[in-house]
Amino acid sequence: MKLIVGLGNIGKEYEGTRHNAGFMTVDAFAKEHGLMFNKQKFDAMLAEGMVAGQKVLLAKPTTYMNESGQAVKQIVAFYKLDVEDLIIVHDDMDLEVGKLRLRQKGSAGGHNGIKSIIKHLGTEKFKRARLGIGHPEKMTVVDWVLGRFSQSEKVAFEAGLGHVVSALDDWLENDNFMQTMNKFN
Repeated sequence: MKLIVGLGNIGKEYEGTRHNAGFMTVDAFAKEHGLMFNKQKFDAMLAEGMVAGQKVLLAKPTTYMNESGQAVKQIVAFYKLDVEDLIIVHDDMDLEVGKLRLRQKGSAGGHNGIKSIIKHLGTEKFKRARLGIGHPEKMTVVDWVLGRFSQSEKVAFEAGLGHVVSALDDWLENDNFMQTMNKFN
């Protein structure tokens, strides 16, 4: 089984914000594959089904961004998953809006959701799909990540979102993340 976790914050006030790029991506992936987020368990909203011949579990932690690791650890432990079968989808301020960067491992890079996952899993060796949200110029980081995209940014972001969904599809089809990285980075 493959576990795809999208990071974000729950609640209407956070819908469509830059920090919810992970939630928006797994929602788009679920929609493309006819999967429904119809379970709440392990501090997460869950959707599951078969994609490209593989059992896939999608998760959106309900712990808020800074405690995402709590949910991820519970899911990984319950299903006895290897971190090789886990990918985290999240926003990245250091990338242009809509730009995708796939990584096999790495530090948190200042992202509190990733920091929490590293802390709870005890490793940095898990896959990431980082989706660019751009960097603030005249506002605080908190206001930026909790803000919404402008109309022009929205177009670039949605194109990037489609790119991430395609990369996830590719990974599930070929089960070779290095090949997917070479194709999409």
